Amino acid sequence: MNEDDKPAFDDPPAGYSDVRSDIAHGEIWVLQYNSEKLSARRQVRVYTPPGYTEDKEYPVLYLLHGIGGNDLEWIQACKANTVIDNLIADGKIEPMVLVFPNGNASIVVGDSEEFPGEGAGARRNMTGQYDGWDMPFENDLFEEIIPLVESKFSVKTDSANRALAGLSMGGGQTLNIGLSNSDKFAYVGGFSSAPNTRQFGGMANNVKLIPDVDAVKKNLKLMWLACGNKDGLLRVSQSVHQLLKDEGIEHVWHVDSNAHDNTEWANNLYLFAQHLFK
Repeated sequence: MNEDDKPAFDDPPAGYSDVRSDIAHGEIWVLQYNSEKLSARRQVRVYTPPGYTEDKEYPVLYLLHGIGGNDLEWIQACKANTVIDNLIADGKIEPMVLVFPNGNASIVVGDSEEFPGEGAGARRNMTGQYDGWDMPFENDLFEEIIPLVESKFSVKTDSANRALAGLSMGGGQTLNIGLSNSDKFAYVGGFSSAPNTRQFGGMANNVKLIPDVDAVKKNLKLMWLACGNKDGLLRVSQSVHQLLKDEGIEHVWHVDSNAHDNTEWANNLYLFAQHLFK
């Protein structure tokens, strides 16, 4: 532990992720699409908030899952839709759309129907690297998923109304994508990021995590980095925190008492969402 490694916020209140019968709830949609970039049939889930209407446009938060998960992990394990339902009902956030892609570009329709859990592992290729987690997924996100969402739902399309966050492997993806594309996402959140972060390890080891520091300083409205102090991957987030600090990039550094678990990720979604689209 370093002297910077401390909570930036209090824990969420009890019951923040419980389903409430006295409020309206959003809907979850399943979209399938033919990815030309991957030559595969793929799937993404989308949450629309209570009262969603085509008469207005909504900001969008893209949420990336961990290595053993899929497009259901944020919904089933972290209760993301319930967390957002409750925040909207309590007037703590404005209504937003959530998008849950499958962050593994090697997964096709049929592989995403059940949530296997974080311990399920992932397909590996002959070099020992994880298939589909780096540039193949990034290409699918920008060239297939985002255009699909923006064509099917009434959402705002500028970077100031687009956020990206992820847990574990998805946290590493979020840092890789968000810090290289700050013109596309004004809000970036890495929760318990795995060692697939560029520059510090994993498959993108020799690529800079922040290729253009000035662009990040200019474009990002919020850079959020969080990890539990009982997490065996804390060193990854500590390294990213130190890099951001050395480069003079303002950011939230939130270290609480959790481990590498659903509580950590749901807690950070609750906190992160309240700082979006301001």
